[in-house]
Amino acid sequence: MDKLKKIITLAIFVPLGIVLVVLAVANRQTVTLALNPFQPQDSLLSVSAPFFLFLFLSLLLGMVIGSTVTWWSQGKHRKQARIEAREAIKWQGEHKAAATPRPAPQLALDKA
Repeated sequence: MDKLKKIITLAIFVPLGIVLVVLAVANRQTVTLALNPFQPQDSLLSVSAPFFLFLFLSLLLGMVIGSTVTWWSQGKHRKQARIEAREAIKWQGEHKAAATPRPAPQLALDKA
């Protein structure tokens, strides 16, 4: 099973890596990202970098935002799982307490 998982991982990540390297090599030209839409010539709010850097950063930002939204939307399920885990631990403790044999009561004999 581990070998199959490793083969699948390699089959996915090797072509993906090749595509990313080709994309980076094909988009090496420097571009300027202007953050001021009213005065694009303003160098204070502009960043110059290779185009592939902007592509990779936008992909990374999209993955982070998507992961955060997914994590946030699944919060109710994680909360329910925590509650059920606490109840299961409590029930296990009660089961162990009920399953332990109690010592039989001893009769006290009076020596009179």
